[in-house]
Amino acid sequence: MTTGTIKKVVADRGFGFIAAEDAKEYFFHRGGLDSSLDFDRLVGGEKVEFEVTQSPKGPRAEHVRAA
Repeated sequence: MTTGTIKKVVADRGFGFIAAEDAKEYFFHRGGLDSSLDFDRLVGGEKVEFEVTQSPKGPRAEHVRAA
């Protein structure tokens, strides 16, 4: 599991970005959130854990959950 902080949420488009502790930034989609997180209540600064997967557009965060 990789850990990081929610950097930005684009609520009207259903996605956001996580600033990981490895100094990389990962895209996430609302469908990639674990049941421990509610996308509609998600704000920047929340600590999260996630798995990095490869997508056609590059690495992305999946199975994102509260840390």
